[in-house]
Amino acid sequence: MEFYEEDAGDKFRILYELGIDLGGFLDEEYPREIVSENLFVNGEPIFQRADDLYIGNMKAIKEFLSDVTEQNVESVSEIAKNSLSKDELFLTNGFKLVFSQRFEKLIVDWFSNKFMVIYRADSMQLIKKFADPKKKAIYVEKTTDKAAKLFGVNSNAVGYVVREDESDSKLYSVFQDMKNKKSAAIAAEIFESYGTIRFINMFPLVIKAIQTGGTLVVDEFDASIHPIALMSIINVFHNDDINIHHAQLIFNTHNPIFLNSNLFRRDEIKFVERDDDSHQSILYALSDFGTTGDRGVRKHEDYMGKYFISQYGAIKDIDFTPIFEEILAREGEV
Repeated sequence: MEFYEEDAGDKFRILYELGIDLGGFLDEEYPREIVSENLFVNGEPIFQRADDLYIGNMKAIKEFLSDVTEQNVESVSEIAKNSLSKDELFLTNGFKLVFSQRFEKLIVDWFSNKFMVIYRADSMQLIKKFADPKKKAIYVEKTTDKAAKLFGVNSNAVGYVVREDESDSKLYSVFQDMKNKKSAAIAAEIFESYGTIRFINMFPLVIKAIQTGGTLVVDEFDASIHPIALMSIINVFHNDDINIHHAQLIFNTHNPIFLNSNLFRRDEIKFVERDDDSHQSILYALSDFGTTGDRGVRKHEDYMGKYFISQYGAIKDIDFTPIFEEILAREGEV
């Protein structure tokens, strides 16, 4: 993961790489271990870990080191190497204790506060907690409600209700009778579509990413949400006047509509192809094909059209006809 972080006015480009051996699926007794772990700051290696631990030049994070550590890097490095454990991250253990707790905190805080992952589109929920939920029967967050109305909701407003005996909030639709001056809050899943609820749940995390310069990772980004709404979110991330903190959006999809040179650069479009024999997946970018030769990819080409003729791979021929032919054959035998 590569990201930018700022501390007291100083900007750092941080690249943290991690490889873990988790063993086979459902192999609970497998001795998990760290295979590789690397930290680069502004292009300079701070540490690199594989079979051995290499401590690089600490000049890039000099201000985060104590005077004693800075003057005794070699001896401190030996202590770090001797305390290395195969099943522990060096960043949050040896590096934190021996070199710099403050710089380790800078990285960990980014993962805690600015790295957001939305997965399992079928059950995605945004859990909101309020300082004093008892003061309000329903909480309508103005920005999210405004976005929901642009998206298209069936109710007058949407808001979150927190019951006294529950810590998690639930989304409700608010209906108002202007004539009788009455209102009612009903569970959103009764009146709103799945796509609407999913959009409302996701939108606050989009706001947080833009405000903090975070990275938002979304599984099945396009599930039940209209492409026009999704395109608008993508355009927000591409708008340098709005995305001033350089937030990132990473998502997977089965919808080829996003294979569009007007939306993404070639290096931003990735494919995943699974080997049917080994069941291993290979990740590669559209830019890996280069720009020349029979399979070269040039800017502003019809990416989607070429994908469907298997120009880039990562497409499987699926034909359900034999299944239905077999069903009909069985019925004919009865």
